[in-house]
This record gives sequence, C-alpha cells and structure tokens, in this order.
Amino acid sequence: MNTAFFSEMLQSIADRSRALIKRERREPAHERSAELVEQCEELLSGRGEASGVALAQEILAGYAELTTGPRIAFFEALATTFGHDRPAIDRAIAAWRQAPSDETAGELHAASEPRRLELFRRLNLAPGGTAALVRMREQLLDAMDHRDDLGVVDNDFVHLFSSWFNRGFLVLRRIDWSTSAAILEKIIRYEAVHEIRDWADLRRRIDPPDRRCYAFFHPALVDEPLIFVEVALTRAIPGAIAPILSDKRDPVEPQRATTAVFYSITNCQRGLAGVTFGHFLIKQVVEEVSREVPRIASFVTLSPAPNFADWLNRERANRGSAALDDHDRQALLALDREGWWRSPEIAENLREPFLRAAAWYYLRARNGRGLPADSVARFHLGNGARLERLDWLADTSNRALRQSYGLMVNYLYDLDYIERNHEAYAQQRAVVAASAVTRLVMAPEREIVPITG
Repeated sequence: MNTAFFSEMLQSIADRSRALIKRERREPAHERSAELVEQCEELLSGRGEASGVALAQEILAGYAELTTGPRIAFFEALATTFGHDRPAIDRAIAAWRQAPSDETAGELHAASEPRRLELFRRLNLAPGGTAALVRMREQLLDAMDHRDDLGVVDNDFVHLFSSWFNRGFLVLRRIDWSTSAAILEKIIRYEAVHEIRDWADLRRRIDPPDRRCYAFFHPALVDEPLIFVEVALTRAIPGAIAPILSDKRDPVEPQRATTAVFYSITNCQRGLAGVTFGHFLIKQVVEEVSREVPRIASFVTLSPAPNFADWLNRERANRGSAALDDHDRQALLALDREGWWRSPEIAENLREPFLRAAAWYYLRARNGRGLPADSVARFHLGNGARLERLDWLADTSNRALRQSYGLMVNYLYDLDYIERNHEAYAQQRAVVAASAVTRLVMAPEREIVPITG
C-alpha cells in the first residue's frame, strides 16, 4: 500500500465521520482554546478509530485558526492539563515495590509518560497530522522566546519527532532540473546560507555536471525537503565562495575533479530543530558521490562562521582577554574602518592577527555547556570532521562581513578517521584540527588534537 493511497483512505474515513462528530458537538465555546482542550480530552478518552481520526482532524483544524493569545493558552494547557498523571504514577510505583516484575515495570513506564505524548500520537492519525504537528512545534518555539515553562511540551515534541523522523524513514533524493517545480521553489525559499537569487541562479547550482544537490524527504511530508546540501566538484579545496557561485566560472569535468565541496547545508523545517539527521545526509551523500565519481579523494566543506564576529568584538572590548594580546588588539582596530576589506594594504596587515584570533576561537572558545562556541563547528566536529583550514576574506557579502568579517572554514571528512574524530569529540569535546590551524595558537591546550597532513 503506497503512501498516497493510505493518506486518501484516512481522509475518506475522516470525511465520513466528521458529520457524526459535528452532530454531537455543542456550539463553539467563546474561548476556542478551551474548547480545543475539551476536544483533546475527548480524543484521549478513546473514541472509535474512524471517529477518532475525524476528531483529530477537527482539533488540528481548530488549532490552525487560533490567534497568538489563544494559541499560547493552548500550549499552557498542554504543559499542565496534559502533563503527568501523578496518582497513576504513585499506584504504579506501589505495584512495582510490592511485586517487581516485567509487567509492573511496564505499567510504571506507561504511567510515567505525560498524557500529551499520547495526545500527539492520536493527533498524528489525522490526514496531514505530521505536518500540522511540525508547524505546531514551530509556533511553540516562537512562544518559548518568552515562556520557559513551555519547555516540557517542547521536550516531548523532540522525543516523538526523533522517532518519527528516524533515519530509517528518510529518503534521499537528488535535486536536479527535472525535479518538480514545487520542490525547486522550496529549495530557493529555504536556502539559508547563500541566497539563491532567481531560477537561473538555482539552475547553475543543480544542473551542470560538476554540481549536485541532495535532500532528505519523509513519507509523511510529501514534497517537503527536510534538509538539503549543495555540492561542488572541484580540482582543489576552495578558499572562497565567489568562484563556486560565479555565473562566469568554467565547469569542471566530473572525471577530472578530485574534491567534493559541501558549500551549503540548510535545515528546512524549523519545527524539527534539534532532531538530528544532518550527519546521516552527509554520510550518504559521500557514498553517492563516491559511487558516481570514484576519482573524488577529498570531501570538504566551505562553511560560514556565523558566530565569529560577535565573539571577536567581545574579546576586543575585554582588556583581560586571553585570546588577544595588546599588539593584536591594536592591529584589529582596522576592522572598524569603512570598506577595510577593499584595501590590499589594510587587509594584509590584518591577516595574521585576524587568523590567530580565529584559531583561538575555534580551538579554545567554549559556550556555557563546554562545547565549541561556533554552532557550525559543533555540527561538523560532532559528525567526525576535522578542522582543516581557516579561509581569510572568503566571503565578502554584506551578511558574511557582519557575521564573520568574511571568514570561512574548511572541514575535512576523511573517511578513514571519521569515527575516531567523532569519538574524540563526543567523549572529550576534542577539537580535531590540522597542524596549519593549531600552530597559529601558542601552547595548545589538552582539548586540541593536532593531525599532520
């Protein structure tokens, strides 16, 4: 039974049951969120499967009509009314203590689960339920900017989505010019690293023989990419983004390429933030490209440094900074000059102190959890990549100059060392880096693992 047929069957069941539910439903309450809470209680009480599907669909449709205030009230109800059943937990604990067994352990496990988890599962039975719940979680994330107490609801969303979007359910598709216009339009809209200006720009990224684009899809989100990566086949590790994106570049014959460059990785669904599948995408794309072009020997990224400028500005203002000495702090004053990157003389004087600061940032700077300060670094190091090279003035777009003063970074995916690097990062928070980076920082600390070559 294919996905489309199954979805149509569920829709038919829901349509036939909706009339019955509407006859049973009282007039809408003044407060729509309060009525939705009552409907959710009814759904959990155990209607028949057919009417349950229709009720789930009605709840999701009602939720979609909520404005901001009632929507937050609904989230509050999810956090409180649909939390843990404490009396049930107490009874299960007492039963376990009286007679420990697999059966009483299972009862305790079931009782300890918050009611909203089962509610989400039942809502997911509605046609389009998965997509609706992903949108709901996206709106929850917006509400959580000012409401930390809603975090318990978010934790349950992440728990369920981590199972529902397990790698076993994901499908890798290559995106090319023959892909449906609906998907191509979304690739343009979702691209978050290097803006796709128009359809011609998109075609230059996916149509030539030395360009690739791959995306993960999920059967429940038809024609909705979850994450995609853009790949350039080159003859060397690139040190700047402009030659890759140029509309006047000379294409490379795939059989003459030696390097595959991941120059843009975009998560498309904000409602799936925190659900990890990016590393699966990279690993599978490496396999696909290796099979297609066996000559490819190097797999690298050309990555942005979105947190670097903020960090550097804080260090420049900190007279007690361990990252900058007085000489480098003085030299970096040139970054405040208008158009500094256009002056070869200023840029050359800045290069060494800037790269020393960047090396310190990548090798030693940590966030409050003791992890590398840079979000992109956390992603690639966690996937087993090695910090290969710092690229000076690699992106002089307005956004890149604001975020990183033009800095970009190459991470190398060495297939022989990915697992070892991943374990070093996972267990020791080690930053595995090439000697070209580590020698920029004097007296490397324990967490820096230099690799030669």
